[in-house]
Amino acid sequence: MNVNEHDGQEQQAGDGAQVSTGTPNDKAPAPDAAIPELVIISGMSGAGRSTAAKCLEDLGWFVVDNLPPALIPTMVELGARSQGNVARIAVVVDVRGRRFFDNLRESLADLEAKNVTRRIVFLESSDEALVRRFESVRRPHPLQGDGRIVDGIAAERELLRELRGDADLVIDTSSLNVHELRAKMDAQFAGEEEPELRATVMSFGYKYGLPVDADLVVDCRFLPNPHWVPELRPYTGLNEEVSGYVFNQPGAKEFLDRYTELLQLVATGYRREGKRYVTIAVGCTGGKHRSVAMSEKLAARLASEGVETVVVHRDMGRE
Repeated sequence: MNVNEHDGQEQQAGDGAQVSTGTPNDKAPAPDAAIPELVIISGMSGAGRSTAAKCLEDLGWFVVDNLPPALIPTMVELGARSQGNVARIAVVVDVRGRRFFDNLRESLADLEAKNVTRRIVFLESSDEALVRRFESVRRPHPLQGDGRIVDGIAAERELLRELRGDADLVIDTSSLNVHELRAKMDAQFAGEEEPELRATVMSFGYKYGLPVDADLVVDCRFLPNPHWVPELRPYTGLNEEVSGYVFNQPGAKEFLDRYTELLQLVATGYRREGKRYVTIAVGCTGGKHRSVAMSEKLAARLASEGVETVVVHRDMGRE
């Protein structure tokens, strides 16, 4: 099991909710009471929601686990009455409260009407990884009923499909352990000031499958493969000679220039729509040479344009 669902030391709250930190002040809010920042954590059971929530708790967020969605606006109002003591709230919403789940859409609309800044973090994972995790702890899936684990996973995916589409940040934990998931959460939330846009540029190999958490996917297989150059084959796209070979090929530099221009246009739209996170997947056959070299250059271009950028080489070293 790569990502463990960790319950932590929590206090029981009403209707099955679990609160992981202090209690908001119930005094009436001042007229200029600050509305807390809100993060909604959801996703597949077994994908690491509790780990993500614990990470935010360690960063000073007020964390509520399994809060009925209808009570989210109430929690935000309580935070506003805390005179600044509860400035950031994270709420875990999942199928354990499925009888309340239909209320989530109404609650999100209510929050938007009140100009509450909210973000949705969705934890994703492959069916194979989820099955392994449930089998390793010998627990049934919350939705499997009298069926199999895979039946519960399929039902949950369908239930969460619309929410996943609305997510601001999707994290695929299929190949992540607990520490790697915490590092991803830290990278997104540990900063004192929220940047306008954060980008993850991820190289990958098509033979290992498309990254499920990618917002944009681009293909570098139109470029000659350094794998077929004997002296370059042992190295990766981080090597200067490999990178030089890739960018000396016809169309490589022009592709980088034009795709960067396209991303500038997309980034402007993302900012306008309030989207703060984007994952750009750059693929080649094995994820070792061309995609790695292109990802490094693309990330450098984005960083020079003021986009906070993280580079991840998903499949480098797998061959």
